[in-house]
Amino acid sequence: MFRRERSIPLRGSAAALGNNLSVLQLPARNLTHFAVVHGPSAQLLSAAPDGVTLAQRQLHAKQGAGVSPPLITQVHWCVLPFRVLLVLTSHRGIQMYEADGSVMVYWHALNSGDAAPVHAVFARGIASSGHFICVGTWSGCVLVFDIPTKGPNITLCEELTGHQAPITDIASEPSQGQDGVAHMVTADDSGVLCVWRSGSEFTLLASIPGFGVPCPSVQLWQGIVAAGYGNGQVRLYEANTGTLHAQISAHARAVCALDLAPDTGTLLSAAEDTVVHIWKLSRGPESGDIEVEHCHGECVPDTQVCGARFCDRSGTSFAVTGYDVAEILRFRRA
Repeated sequence: MFRRERSIPLRGSAAALGNNLSVLQLPARNLTHFAVVHGPSAQLLSAAPDGVTLAQRQLHAKQGAGVSPPLITQVHWCVLPFRVLLVLTSHRGIQMYEADGSVMVYWHALNSGDAAPVHAVFARGIASSGHFICVGTWSGCVLVFDIPTKGPNITLCEELTGHQAPITDIASEPSQGQDGVAHMVTADDSGVLCVWRSGSEFTLLASIPGFGVPCPSVQLWQGIVAAGYGNGQVRLYEANTGTLHAQISAHARAVCALDLAPDTGTLLSAAEDTVVHIWKLSRGPESGDIEVEHCHGECVPDTQVCGARFCDRSGTSFAVTGYDVAEILRFRRA
């Protein structure tokens, strides 16, 4: 069971965007960083374990060539082997900051020349894989940036073209025991998933077809792809082959966020039906099949949930944001 803890106040509410919460834990400093998007700005907060806010910062989307202020589509901390960067995406481009948001180290403007007049131009879906940061775009292309150990000399080194619809989310996990190799999964608005292996270059391992509904959020753990869909389903696939292992009718409305606690295989699913579920994933000791156990369900009354994340690697606490709710709700295992 989880119990409600002290909430963290926001200066404004969270926008109605999927995956609208990013969390970075700093155990050495006994701090947790939170980031939430609202319109053309992102709010960063540092909080102590008791929920007391210790620092706040506002980041704004870079104007670019447009006239109107661009809207931010996502903010996410990318933990690389040698540094941590905060990545912000918008309708104009991609901004990368030092972890505390104090210095912008890179700006990549989106090229709208290939977009039809009726199509919105934006970037969305952020993940790190090895020493790369990958960002999805409206065209279905995934931009791969090579990140140096320090400094602003970031380069666009590759573009992945496995999707035909706008990217919704990206997740990654290092491959165990393989130096310099990582797995990554990308999802799009048509529900298609692509599984990649990264090294000196990215290789497509599997393409998992959609079934008529978008996939707003995806996660990866020990070769298991967890995907949350617009019809409320959560599906579990074998990453290397795309084989479907489990189909869960988890929610009554669209899934807006998934998260995985890597140390325990605990999966969090949150949806627009105001419910957050906690699941335990494992593999059968003999068959290797994926097994799922429901551990907890938490209703957040009168709230359209739009973001949810674990606050630690073992999944003992999580945080939730909701549309038009001016606070981050926190829960901890009793």
